[in-house]
Amino acid sequence: MRADPLNTPYCGTAPEPGGVVWNLDPWLAAALLVGLVLGAWATSRAGNWRCWAAGWLVMGLLLVSPLCNLSVALFSARVAQHVALLTVAAPLLALAMTVPRGGAGPIAAAAGVFCVLLWTWHLPGPYMLTFRSDIAYWAMQASLVASSAWLWRGLLLGVGRRPDAVLLVGLATAAQMGALGALLTFAPRPLFAPHAFTTLSWGLSQIEDQQLGGLLMWVPGGLAFALVALPALARSLRRDEAAPGQ
Repeated sequence: MRADPLNTPYCGTAPEPGGVVWNLDPWLAAALLVGLVLGAWATSRAGNWRCWAAGWLVMGLLLVSPLCNLSVALFSARVAQHVALLTVAAPLLALAMTVPRGGAGPIAAAAGVFCVLLWTWHLPGPYMLTFRSDIAYWAMQASLVASSAWLWRGLLLGVGRRPDAVLLVGLATAAQMGALGALLTFAPRPLFAPHAFTTLSWGLSQIEDQQLGGLLMWVPGGLAFALVALPALARSLRRDEAAPGQ
């Protein structure tokens, strides 16, 4: 896929309209197949292999689809890929994980790690590095998916056990994603050098592309974590109503 791996991003050169291609990396295909089989086997004992398969297939599709190649040209495409990974693939993978006996886990710690990684990989410096280094690119993708799956695991398991914590962490995560999205949307200048000359052929200026990416992070991304807080709020209210003296 890449003629010069030293100077070409992992997902290829920036495409023109009509020239977007699939990611046909055989190593990625092999890794996805192995992960699908091993993960399904590991989660089959708890009967959760379908959730694992669904989440893994969604993740695989996002990594091999033309969205990968398009993300070289458009910042908004990279954000769209990340939002789908974090709010669709990661919750499915989290549902496949075995329920621990000791509780829902350290939700606040998971949220903190996720927040740090999300902001770090969307800063100009680390973002640029993912275009220059395949290792950095895969470190970004793996760390974001792993940290969000960890967070979703705590949120989904904690709704029935620690609704107050889920409510607080869900809203806080939605707020920090909204803050990052707002920063990208209202930034007075373009922040990401890799897209300086790749957006115009797609009908967008660089700042418009960045604003679109910010809105995707802000609205769909933040909304997903706000929605998970709703059942926690309902359960918390029902618990308070049932408490003696209320």
